[in-house]
Amino acid sequence: MVDRSGSKLSLVRQCSLLDISRGSVYYRPTPTRPGDLELMALMDRRYLKTPFYGSRRIRVWLSGQGHLLGRDKARRLMRLAGLEAVFRRPNTSKATPEHRVYPYLLKGMKIDRINQAWTADITYIPMARGFLYLVAIMDWYSRYVLAWSFPGRIEYP
Repeated sequence: MVDRSGSKLSLVRQCSLLDISRGSVYYRPTPTRPGDLELMALMDRRYLKTPFYGSRRIRVWLSGQGHLLGRDKARRLMRLAGLEAVFRRPNTSKATPEHRVYPYLLKGMKIDRINQAWTADITYIPMARGFLYLVAIMDWYSRYVLAWSFPGRIEYP
């Protein structure tokens, strides 16, 4: 949409009318370096054997192969290659169809004092094998934790 030559409007005016950055008009993408392409090919071959490797383990593996690079570069190259570690994630957001859905009773209610309303929160803490669940009861107004517990641990074989 920006006419670089032959326009009566300056480039600055065209960019301001289109509400775009001038930097995006002048930007020329640089091609990927051949060394990076070689590293991405190595990562891809390793990913086929061990798809559970993340950027940290890929970096360590590459250093064992004689390619020294930092974790940020390994992560960037993995993202460029479309590689993502495959691992089991917690299954916390799937609703059971048989369970009743309760209405939100505090909607429109002004909470302006302590002990007027409490809330419960459940979160998980990833462990070496599985997850440890943490339950907390808090006062809605002061955010004070009234009680907390680790009710159970879920382990994976």
